[in-house]
Formats: sequence, structure tokens, C-alpha cells
Amino acid sequence: MRHVRLAILLLAALAVAGCARTVVPAAVAPGGPGGLGYGAPPPPPLSPVNLVAGAPLPPYTLDSGDRLRVVVFGQDSLTNSYGVDAAGNITLPLIGAVRARGLTTTELSGALAARLRQGFLREPHVAVEVELYRPFFILGEVVFPGQYPYVPNMTAETAVAIAGGFTPRAWRPTVELSRPVDGVVARQLVPVITQMNPGDTIVVDERWF
Repeated sequence: MRHVRLAILLLAALAVAGCARTVVPAAVAPGGPGGLGYGAPPPPPLSPVNLVAGAPLPPYTLDSGDRLRVVVFGQDSLTNSYGVDAAGNITLPLIGAVRARGLTTTELSGALAARLRQGFLREPHVAVEVELYRPFFILGEVVFPGQYPYVPNMTAETAVAIAGGFTPRAWRPTVELSRPVDGVVARQLVPVITQMNPGDTIVVDERWF
């Protein structure tokens, strides 16, 4: 009887061993838009322009939508607020339209002084500062997409907060940032801590699960 029981136990052990399988964990695609569970990495940057977080920003250049405070010392009739128009110019009394697009405030001060020296003022002293920055735009998976006033030193994360926060379907680690650079719009995926410029456009992607 003892031999029969041992034989039964041995047969059962062999049956279990024959049915055993080695389970290999499936590869999991890295997280991110376009890569969640599909084995594809996130889309690569669409431009070589360096927009990554922590990179020093170039000097701010003016463009349409900026409002400037121009002070011409000793000339109250010229000192005023001026908007940069759709053509990228500001228009002052006496000298007319002066190109502002693509210039820093320092460069524009020099350009205005040079124009005023042409028969209007002997030694003009001009100061220019940004009174109101042009707006930024945010689209995609935020509660209130649209156009908003720019806040100095803001990040993409700040922009999302201004737009009411992420929707439940939003992909949160990165956003697509579009920025005009030398007349060409550069687009790149950047972390949400990336610092923004006036006129930037942010698109928050939808996650895939």
C-alpha cells in the first residue's frame, strides 16, 4: 500500500513539472504621447532650436501686440505709450513709423534717438520699456483654452494653471511649445517647467489611456 501511494505522488509531481512554464514579463513602452503601451517613443523635437528647461533665454525682442512706454527726456509731446502694430512698427509724432519687430528695447531706443537726430532734436535721450507684453496662447487638454496676458517669468506649468489646469485626459509631463524665432515658428516638446516668452503657443496633448 505504501508503494502505491509513493507511485501516485511521484506521478503527480511529474505532471505538475511538465505543465510549468517560464513567464517572461512583457516589455512596457515608455510613457508619453504616442508611446503609451504601443512600443513607440514620444515624437522627436521638430526643431533644433534650444527651448529646453533651464536654458538661458535670449534677450526679449519686440513684436506685434506689445505695448511700450517711450520716454523722450524733455519732450512731453513725444513721451507716451505706443503699441507695436501688425506691421511690427510704432508710430511717433514728428518721425512717423519706426520698425520695432525683432529689436530689444535697448535697440529700439537707439533707433528712435537716431531718427530724432535727423533734424528734430540735437541730443535726444530716449528710454523704452515694455508696458504690456503680447499675449500667449494655450490649446488642447486644459480646462479653458485660449489667449491670456503674459506674466513675466512664467513657465508652461504656470500657463496651464492660468488656463484652469489640466483636463482628466491631459498628458502632463511635457507640452508642445511653439515660438517665433527669426521669422520662423519653432516647435518642440518641452517639460512643463520650461520658461515661456510672450507670444508663445502651448499645446497640451491627450494621453492615450
